[in-house]
Amino acid sequence: MSHHLQDLMEPVRAIARQAGRRILDIYESGYTVEQKDDASPLTEADLAAHKTIVEGLAQLTPEWPILSEESSKIPFSERSGWSQYWLVDPLDGTREFISRNSEFTVNIALIQGHEAVLGVVHVPVQDTDYYGEVRMGAFVQRPGQAPESIRVRPFTSGPVRVVGSRSHRGNSLDHYLAKLGAHELVSMGSSLKICLVAEGKADVYPRLGPTSEWDTAAAHAVVTSAGGQVVDVDGNPLRYNTKDAYLNPFFIVYGDRHHDWLSYL
Repeated sequence: MSHHLQDLMEPVRAIARQAGRRILDIYESGYTVEQKDDASPLTEADLAAHKTIVEGLAQLTPEWPILSEESSKIPFSERSGWSQYWLVDPLDGTREFISRNSEFTVNIALIQGHEAVLGVVHVPVQDTDYYGEVRMGAFVQRPGQAPESIRVRPFTSGPVRVVGSRSHRGNSLDHYLAKLGAHELVSMGSSLKICLVAEGKADVYPRLGPTSEWDTAAAHAVVTSAGGQVVDVDGNPLRYNTKDAYLNPFFIVYGDRHHDWLSYL
């Protein structure tokens, strides 16, 4: 069965929002925290959102595989044969969830040919959706408002607006910022960092630390649909499902393609 990507957007948004409601139910009523194999935290909300999304996507496109952070033990020998699949982070920013700072998201991406071609980033506490597909563009919809088209912003002059991780900051970022010169650093959790570049509220997001493919894919689709770029430190586009490990290389997200953001590495 073939699907037009634009026709999938609203059903996928509905699934993300349903998962967001499950997360908020748990966020507001209390929860327990477990440790995953890599010692990162896991909550009931992660699992409830995972179940909601997987069930919804399986109904929407039963013929397409689904890879979720909470069901990631699929060998590359099997995954390497996938031409398209859903890549999901049911709750991106579990640390933000636990610290109750509201900066956590639901991420659903469609990967085709190693590229993130459609993405939905739902922000449960803000009841806001960022979403994009290259041909239709990128949008944000906030409560009680119509969808608003978003674009990256051109870089002119003045302090560079940089977005960085709230939970993971290292010496590599400090080195980048020192070479960058005058800048304003905005700390943010989860995939919202990439969304800030997509809507023109930040110029660049250097991620010089570990992330997994499900952390970035949905917002990657949004920012590229908004005219931005996500590249590794050699300038190559970030790609998905090309190797056994799920770790991304270090990367940079930027809006203005005419500025050399790699020169500060």
